[in-house]
Amino acid sequence: MAPHQNHNEDGCCGHQRHEKHPNHHDHDHDHSHGDSSSFKTYLPVVICLVILLAAIAFDQLLFSFFTGYLRLAWYLLAYFLVAWPVIKEAFATIAKGNIFTEFLLMTLATIGALALGEYPEAVAVMLFYSIGELFQDAAVNRAKKNIKSLLDVRPDTAMVYRNGEYQTVKPQEVEIGETLQLKAGEKSALDGELLSDSASFNTAALTGESKPNTLRKGETVLAGMLNLDGVVSLKVTKRFEDSALSRILDLVQNASAKKAKTELLIRRFAKIYTPIVFFLAIALVFVPYFFVANYQFNDWLYRALVFLVISCPCALVISIPLGYFGGIGAASANGILFKGSNYLDLITKVNTVVLDKTGTLTQGVFKVKEIQAEIPEQEFLAYLASLESQSTHPIAKAVVAHANLKELLRVEEVKEIAGHGLKATVNGATIMAGNGKLLRQSEIAYPEDLDKKVETTVLLAVNGKYAGFVSIADEIKPDAKQAILALHAAGVDQIVMLSGDKTAITQKVADELGVDQAHGDLLPEGKVEKLESIKKDASRVVAFVGDGINDAPVLALSDVGMAMGALGSDVAIETADVVIQNDMPSKIAVAIQIGRATKKIVYQNISLAFGVKAVVLILGAGGLATMWEAVFADVGVAFLAILNAVRIQRMKF
Repeated sequence: MAPHQNHNEDGCCGHQRHEKHPNHHDHDHDHSHGDSSSFKTYLPVVICLVILLAAIAFDQLLFSFFTGYLRLAWYLLAYFLVAWPVIKEAFATIAKGNIFTEFLLMTLATIGALALGEYPEAVAVMLFYSIGELFQDAAVNRAKKNIKSLLDVRPDTAMVYRNGEYQTVKPQEVEIGETLQLKAGEKSALDGELLSDSASFNTAALTGESKPNTLRKGETVLAGMLNLDGVVSLKVTKRFEDSALSRILDLVQNASAKKAKTELLIRRFAKIYTPIVFFLAIALVFVPYFFVANYQFNDWLYRALVFLVISCPCALVISIPLGYFGGIGAASANGILFKGSNYLDLITKVNTVVLDKTGTLTQGVFKVKEIQAEIPEQEFLAYLASLESQSTHPIAKAVVAHANLKELLRVEEVKEIAGHGLKATVNGATIMAGNGKLLRQSEIAYPEDLDKKVETTVLLAVNGKYAGFVSIADEIKPDAKQAILALHAAGVDQIVMLSGDKTAITQKVADELGVDQAHGDLLPEGKVEKLESIKKDASRVVAFVGDGINDAPVLALSDVGMAMGALGSDVAIETADVVIQNDMPSKIAVAIQIGRATKKIVYQNISLAFGVKAVVLILGAGGLATMWEAVFADVGVAFLAILNAVRIQRMKF
């Protein structure tokens, strides 16, 4: 029922009264302009309502002057205030070959009512139709609010260092490698690497979480992050159009392009349904002539006009897409991006969730868990961290970060022994750091039980003697256990964890979290094989959740691919169907809940629209319903369906 929507292919709802809806102004437009346009939009409806109420009052009071041409002109003025845009659209769609639209139905019904002298009914149909459009616009704007707010996080300018000074330029003009300056309270316009020692950022625009996130030198700052500290600098690593925020906006803006099966079915139904009811209305005028004894043409014409008004499929064609759009908006507010309403539908059927371990259930950041030293601990850490500083391995970085030395010892003659560890001269001492193989190779004795440890261990030897070890492990995310419990509660009966990490470590994490199955020591092709074996069971609808480049093949193979968006790789995010922006695994169950809530609302709207329209259609054909009831069956049901569709925006997940 919405002239503001553009669904010409549906046989309904193809009108677009304005080039741009007043509430859909560009990011850089002045807000007062939008308010002024909104007032102009409401003005014809308000004037029409005043004129109509005055006319009905004149009719009821039987004023002698309010008859004949004056009465007709009065009602026609009220009618054309709201009907003219619909009549124009009816002719425009006919010119394009799209004859059977709601605009033609409404135009014929109301012009017929005017011809029969039913002036108040004719005006009321168009008036309530227009009021319904305004409510629908408000509902659409509400549904879009969470998504459109992303557009407001893109800064229009960036401070870039050029020719010995900082210059204000457009973000699109900044090149990779240039240096940006961010003052406190400013948002980053591009992705970059932090050059300052540390800084605190609000990441709500990207993740939905407003708690500060402290970053260190060398860590990634994403476009849209708000600087909470003093002046900081960063080196640009991606062009404006390739930034994480730009990718998110592309995902959001294209989300409505992929339609759910229910939505597509209703659209096909409307395309067939509208011409059928048009010809049924014609039959309702003429067929009774051959069967009814006291046939009155005007009586049966009025019934047909009522039939036309009731039969408009607006409640279905509008409220169902709005229901799905509301679901996408609610998900966005919860830090979850669906790339289409089809995935909102599909996720409701998921009964198997396969999770990557590192970066999905764990932080993906190694930390020192335990230290046992045979020499003074500070000396032990100084030797170990100084040597490990020569490596770029994540485990080596974890050791160096934990030691947090003000000054590293002098390291010379570094030799890397592949698959074993490092050997070097540190402050004049011969130091070896690595696994048990490294020490055994040099015939250095160490406690045998260290080989049985589940965690990754780094052993240290000083001048040919065992000096101690550190155990390093990836931390489980705070909400990981809650995520598994929530998935089970949501009816997911099979949760599987896959990892390239050691089987012992993988199983330990699985046991701690309550995961049903766990498989470790998997290469990317091994993950694909495991997923294929799960999918051999036709009853399994599988969602895979991952974050790395190596997860892309499994994301593509799954029924619903879900990527961790904050730390996830570009490839994983591009391949996935759903992106979890705050990297919280508990959002997987929330995504399923939002999908189910959306589907429930859509089915409620279908039942409401079909039920009420069927009853009033029968009453109208039998002469028991007037055009006032027809207005309720069309506009009223659409209005109720719209209110139901936007309910999801208020739900807590």
